[in-house]
Amino acid sequence: MDVLSSVITALRVGAPEASVLSRKAPWGRHYEGVYGVGFHVSTEGSCWLLPNEGEPVMMNAGDVAMFCFDRGHGLADSPTTPLFEQLRRGEPRRPVEGDGPRSVWLCGGYQFDRRFTHPLIEALPAVIHLPTRVGRHPELRAVVDLLGRELESDRHGRDAMIPAMLDSLLIYVLRAWFEEATEREGWAAALNDPGITASLRAVHAEPGLAWTVDALGREAGMSRAGFARTFTAMVGEPPLAYVTRWRMLLAAKRLRESDAPLTTVAREVGYTSEFAFAKAFKRSQGISPGRYRRGEAAEAAPAA
Repeated sequence: MDVLSSVITALRVGAPEASVLSRKAPWGRHYEGVYGVGFHVSTEGSCWLLPNEGEPVMMNAGDVAMFCFDRGHGLADSPTTPLFEQLRRGEPRRPVEGDGPRSVWLCGGYQFDRRFTHPLIEALPAVIHLPTRVGRHPELRAVVDLLGRELESDRHGRDAMIPAMLDSLLIYVLRAWFEEATEREGWAAALNDPGITASLRAVHAEPGLAWTVDALGREAGMSRAGFARTFTAMVGEPPLAYVTRWRMLLAAKRLRESDAPLTTVAREVGYTSEFAFAKAFKRSQGISPGRYRRGEAAEAAPAA
């Protein structure tokens, strides 16, 4: 089970969205924050990415930028252009462009469940900028080109193709970042360590097994003590704490997306009874599985 893909699949809610936009300078566009990941791909001309925090970033044709848990940002033809176009309902639209050089870009993103997160995503920077470079990340460049063509077309099968391409785009961006991370620590180190990756894949593939530190150490080909120490340093929590985190995340997805009985969900994620599962879920999330399924607000989580 591929760790990166399974994390994204478990966190995501709803369908991804994407569009193509074109503006002539001067133009400025504001994007409100999204709990999830979003992206911009510059396909023609250039533009400036204006994060709420940090310095402006110039994006040339072919550049890709991805946001994690974005708190709002802007795009404009210049760092000094006002962000006239506000993406908020009920606000009047003022003129948003002039008659200068044209910029074209793709934008889109995914929503995550606000009640859950994952340390792999939390470890990402607020903005990932991948400048276009000849010969670098050819798969990413290929999917960007295909996505742009589909978004601008009205051919049969378009609605099925676009979500699949967005899945590919997201994975390629994350793969490129983890492969190029200059500081190999945390999850960047974990995904580049064969032993730790093997243990993570085992948990993701069979979350219902009665995992022990010894068993996970064997999956990693490491001693119990060495594995526990290395896993905790890279992943950010002990092995069995991560097992519980992953089980709860998968259980939440099943509760959101199906009407499977709680006994079935409990068994799938490694609990022998509905009572034991409900107790673990409430301890983790501050809310019972039934209330979570009904979309009720979480209670204050009990102290550990």
